[in-house]
Amino acid sequence: MPDHRSIQLTLEDLKAACSPGGASVLTSVCHLAPAVGPHGTVAPAKYSEGRGRDAKAVYAYTRMVTDGQLATAVFLSSKQDQAHRRQTALASAMDDDTHPAHEVMRRVPRIVLRYAGSEVGYTDLDLPHRFTDGHLRAGTHRGAPMTENDAYRAARNATPRDMTPLFNLSPISVAHGAWDSTRKSNQVRLSSAMVSEIVGVLADQGPDAMKPLPRGAARVDPVAASIQLGKADLKKIADRQKDEISAKLYKSVTGANGRPSHIGLGNIPPSLNTIGTVACSEIIRSTVLSFAMLRQLRFGGSAEQDVAFRAVLAALTLLGMALSDDELHLRANCHLVECDEPQVKLDGRYGRSTQLAPITADLAVDLLAQAYTHAAEVGDFVWDGQVFEVDGDPMILANSSADDPEDS
Repeated sequence: MPDHRSIQLTLEDLKAACSPGGASVLTSVCHLAPAVGPHGTVAPAKYSEGRGRDAKAVYAYTRMVTDGQLATAVFLSSKQDQAHRRQTALASAMDDDTHPAHEVMRRVPRIVLRYAGSEVGYTDLDLPHRFTDGHLRAGTHRGAPMTENDAYRAARNATPRDMTPLFNLSPISVAHGAWDSTRKSNQVRLSSAMVSEIVGVLADQGPDAMKPLPRGAARVDPVAASIQLGKADLKKIADRQKDEISAKLYKSVTGANGRPSHIGLGNIPPSLNTIGTVACSEIIRSTVLSFAMLRQLRFGGSAEQDVAFRAVLAALTLLGMALSDDELHLRANCHLVECDEPQVKLDGRYGRSTQLAPITADLAVDLLAQAYTHAAEVGDFVWDGQVFEVDGDPMILANSSADDPEDS
């Protein structure tokens, strides 16, 4: 029974929710639509079914209840994809000193991985498995293996009874979840405090609903529709680009069945060889922040400190949500707009809830700044932009390729 008030979320609300017996969740639900209007179709997220040469692109479907009826829906953005987008948004704010959220994000501790000879630094916001990512575990810190580093070992040994070592090394791993799955014992296993997804209810609820029509694809070469090259000439062209194309492509171009079209020369006739877009009667973005999950975590101090540190994590995830929601970009042929303001509710227990104003980026920045101040007042809060540097194993980079191993 929502009370229909629309008020701004405050730090006091977060502290109350992070205290024993507080709100179970905060939810944000927003209806979306194709940017061109209700007649528009959208491209769902593609997945691979099968392996190697037998693999084919498919969409992921689910069943959901809408208007009291069971319906078939398709994922436009999965929980994993949404988590990645939140982390990317936070990483952008951390890296860009002109970003409105930079001042609060620059204080967040992080792990940074660098490979010699590469100018790119990968943080635990970029790496898919966060602090337990394989690139980090294979790396070194100040010349010593990561697995022997005291701070890293302490983080790997953290438990819900005391998350402080991980909270101060890689807080994004605490907020967004982590599983130290390759470790033979004492595995950290944390679920994400926030989950989100975008699904489209299929307009077609008939027997062929999950059989999308094919979509045409073609390429026009303005120089010449047909370019015929002998094997020797084709190999010369491929050799000049060998350092810039993948080993798989080079092998394909210079092989027995190599053709100029493989390297982008000549027309490719129109063909129906990809799955097409789908029509949706409704598109919904749903996000849940679980205070119940955050309340399972302690930080080695007083009960007040536990609440304060949980509130910091809650504010950090809300900032990721707000920044990600600001950039409604999924993929080509899936341009969406918001139909209305997100409906945000704070669980009040026993069936009651409080309607909240949308969580804007400005509000989330302010909440995180306030949470920092409060955490420093009540506990040993040491976030000051600490960077834990990791050197990647050069053997990994030397043997890397953009080719998907499933396609070889």
